[in-house]
Amino acid sequence: MAKNAVSGRSFRIIDSPWFWGLMFSLMGLVGLGLIRPKFDVRQSQLEGRFIGRRQSSIERWRRQSGLEEIDLADSAVDPSRVKSKRIVPLWTLASAATCSVCGCGYMLYREWRKKKDFG
Repeated sequence: MAKNAVSGRSFRIIDSPWFWGLMFSLMGLVGLGLIRPKFDVRQSQLEGRFIGRRQSSIERWRRQSGLEEIDLADSAVDPSRVKSKRIVPLWTLASAATCSVCGCGYMLYREWRKKKDFG
C-alpha cells in the first residue's frame, strides 16, 4: 500500500536535488557577474602584495647568501601603467559554475523524463 502511495505521487521538481544544484549554480553565476568589478580591484591588490612579498623574500635570500643586492625600487612597476594577467582569473570560477549548471540541468531533465515516462 505504501509503495503505491509513493509511486502514485506526481513528480515535483523542487524535490529533486538536481534542481537545487541548478539553482545554486545559477545564483553563483549571477553573483560572479555582480562582483566582477570589485573582484578585479581586490584581486590586483592581493596579487600585488603577493608579488612584493615574493620579491622581498628573494632579496633576503640573496643577502643571506652573500650575493649582490638588488634595489627592489628599480624593478617596481606602476600597476596603473601595466595591466597584468591575474594569477587567479575569475573565468575559472565562472567556468566551474557553468559546468555545474550544465550538469545539473542535464540530470534534472533526465530525471524529469524518467518520471514522465514511467510515472
